[in-house]
Parts: sequence; structure tokens; C-alpha cells
Amino acid sequence: MLPPIERRASGARLFWMTVWGRAYPRVVGMQRERSWVFFDVFLPLLSVAAYVFVYRAIRAPEEYVGFVVLGGAMTAFWMNILWSMSSQLYWEKEQGNLALYIISPTSMMAILLGMAIGGLFATLLRATAILLIGSWLFQVQYTIVSFWKLFAVFALSMVALYGLGMMSASMFLLLSREAWHLANLAMEPIYLVTGMYFPVKNLGFWAAAGASLIPLTLGLDAMRQLIFANGAALGFLSVEVEILGLVILSVVFLIGARYLLVVIEKLAIQEGRLTENRR
Repeated sequence: MLPPIERRASGARLFWMTVWGRAYPRVVGMQRERSWVFFDVFLPLLSVAAYVFVYRAIRAPEEYVGFVVLGGAMTAFWMNILWSMSSQLYWEKEQGNLALYIISPTSMMAILLGMAIGGLFATLLRATAILLIGSWLFQVQYTIVSFWKLFAVFALSMVALYGLGMMSASMFLLLSREAWHLANLAMEPIYLVTGMYFPVKNLGFWAAAGASLIPLTLGLDAMRQLIFANGAALGFLSVEVEILGLVILSVVFLIGARYLLVVIEKLAIQEGRLTENRR
């Protein structure tokens, strides 16, 4: 007797199977190369320590030390977006995997969402380690104003940030070899305009408003207002306004990511390639 034919996954089941399939290697991979965990935590702490010593040398308010530690933890997410999300489709093309993604019956959105969830889990552990060790080393004091608002700000920041990563993955792929140069170019300027190590309102209103197009800007500013005693006095906008801004950015970036992925799939089908000499 022949075995029963297994029903192929489709629809929502296929979508979530793809998400898990792409998230699994990133979650398990960090367990297999534990030396990466050490360097991912130790090296960012050096940068955090440098800013802390500078602030203490010039006798800046003690809240600035906490700002630096929190900003150092959040750099982990930006680095993950830049190298593991934005450049991902370009690297997959270089390795020969992109064609398999395009012709597979699943959704490109599911593939990138799986990468995002897997990367978020691994990066969250790194960011937590930086936050705990940095807080212990530099004796940072926290005063949480509202736990639920803090959770909402962090969750919305991650949704908007990884939505930006999925959208820029398509853009980086279309720009081909320039993706590497853009990734390097975007690294340090983002640290400045998002206020990673200082209150973003010091840039001036219009510069800070422009920087708010990057979710880290609003997310960091809102979290600092919610966990430091004098954070509200150093904030750019009210927490409620920044939460609304994060909601808008989340919707815009997710829709933009979906649109650009559809464009890529159409180009691949029409031209049969996504290479540097694409016309």
C-alpha cells in the first residue's frame, strides 16, 4: 500500500513555516560560534566606556552616562539591520541563494521576516548583555516611569527598524555592488543623527525632526525619557508623540518593504536576472 501523499503547505502555514525556517539558523548559529558572543559584547563596551570617561571628565550630568550605555546597547540593533538585513539579499545573490528564493513558492516577505526575527533574538541577547554589564560597571541608576509605555516604545522601535531593514534590503539589491559602500557610509553618520550617545534635541529641532525618519531616533529618545529621572527634560518630543511617530514609521516601512519586494520579484521574472548589468 502506497503511503498517503503529504499535503503541501500553503497560505498562512507556508508563510510561518518559512519564517521559522529562516529564523532557526540565526538562533542556533550563535550557539555554535560562542566566541562571537564575546566579541559582540566586549568591543561595543569599549566604545561605550570611551564616551562615559569623556562625559565624566567634563562633568556632564550623570544621566548622560546612562544615555551612553543605553545607546551602546541599541547600536547592536542598528548593526544587525545594516549588515544582516539591509545587505542580506545582496549577499544571498552573491552566494547563489537569491534565485532559489525567487522561484520558491513562498513569500519573500516571509523570508526576510524570518531573518529579522532570528536576528532580533540574537541581537537582543547581545544588547541585554551590554546594558547589564555597562550599568554595573558605571553604576547607572534607572527610574522607570511607565513599564507599559517602555515596552510599547521598544516593540514599535523594533517593528519600524526591521521594517526599514526589509525595505532597504530591496534597495541595496537593486544598487548591487554599491550596497557594500552604502552600508559602510551609513554606519557612523547614523550614530550622530540618531543621538546614540547624547540627547538628539541638541542637534536642533529641524535636524532632529529629519533624523526622526530613522526609528532609532524616536525610540532612543522615548526610552531615555521613560527610564531616567531627568530624561523628560532632555527629551526631543513628548513620549506620546514619539509613540505615534513610531506607529506611522512602522506602517510606512512595512508597506514600503512589501512594495519593493514585489518590484524585485517582477524584475526577476521579466528579465531572468538581478545582476550588475541589469537593464
